[in-house]
Amino acid sequence: MRKDSNRPHGKRAFDIHKTLPAPHPRVPDGTWPRVRPVGTETPETKRPLWKRALIWLSLSVLSFFIVIGVWDAINISRASAGIFGSGNLFSLISGSEALSQNGRTNVLLVGYSIDDPGHPGADLTDSIMLLSMNNRNDSGYILSIPRDLYVKIPGFGYGKINEVYKDGGIELLKQIVEQDFATPVNYYALINYSAVRDSVNALGGINVEVKSPDPRGLYDPNISPVDGGPLKLANGQQKLDGQTALNFTRARGDAYGSYGFPQADFDRTQHQRQVLTAIKGKLSWTLILNPLKNGQIFQAVGKNVKSDVRLGEARSLLQIFNSIADDKLQSVSLRNINGKNLLASYAPDGQSALIPAAGIENYLQIQTAIDELNQ
Repeated sequence: MRKDSNRPHGKRAFDIHKTLPAPHPRVPDGTWPRVRPVGTETPETKRPLWKRALIWLSLSVLSFFIVIGVWDAINISRASAGIFGSGNLFSLISGSEALSQNGRTNVLLVGYSIDDPGHPGADLTDSIMLLSMNNRNDSGYILSIPRDLYVKIPGFGYGKINEVYKDGGIELLKQIVEQDFATPVNYYALINYSAVRDSVNALGGINVEVKSPDPRGLYDPNISPVDGGPLKLANGQQKLDGQTALNFTRARGDAYGSYGFPQADFDRTQHQRQVLTAIKGKLSWTLILNPLKNGQIFQAVGKNVKSDVRLGEARSLLQIFNSIADDKLQSVSLRNINGKNLLASYAPDGQSALIPAAGIENYLQIQTAIDELNQ
């Protein structure tokens, strides 16, 4: 029988068999599995369209918040550098306790118009208030200090208290307030009036309710035309732009022909509280997420407020203030503390001024009244 010379045999035949693919194992039921022909494998299944859209939407939202967060951080840093002299956000985040004495933190709030040299008396501090916050029971008061209070100014003789900053700076003003009112001042905030005007404008205006006992509303011709005066507002809800809101906080109705300000400084302090509350009410997450609006507000504050608050203490101080409900923050005037007028008129060299009712430089009654407020 003739051998087929083309048929592999011996070791070569063994090698060919060894290279053949192994048979598919049987499945548990004993049958052979189905095998797809080469080239007909199913491609990897893609995610549904809605899942891909959801992923892209999530990434877009995340990117948006990252951009807003970075923008806010930049704005806060710049504002902090202007107000506190430092823009280090790590100090703000880590924080430290605000200064206090006997459970109280006192901040001297001082307003002026130094950015407007054309304004008469731009470097006079015509708004001086003491914000006193009780850290133990979340209450506080704002004491209005009359700009015409006649005081002894070390190194300069006697003069109105609104001249002190011009003569000796903010530290001298703090010293006089601490000495005459026997009250420690932990911090000061020197506020250019533009801060109110620019912040309100950035918010698109604010709504306040004018509640004058005069049926005609409010009128103060002492606000000069260069500042949008005279101030004239009817009773009821009013929408104020920045300049009108500023005039509303500054007017006290002491000029001839004024009406609607029966308590003068007390009315002015009340109006200042209304404006601050209205500004606070318009601050919202919607605003925070608006880079144009929040940038304008941070810029307004950063350019127009100076303070000796350390950046690390700012968060603690803000928490103390925010913990005080509106009805727990009193407005106090030296003309009416518990029904008592602690001031008297005085006319040195023909000027119109105010002194303690007990006599010039006799602040005992005022100090006693403040002690009672601090109880």
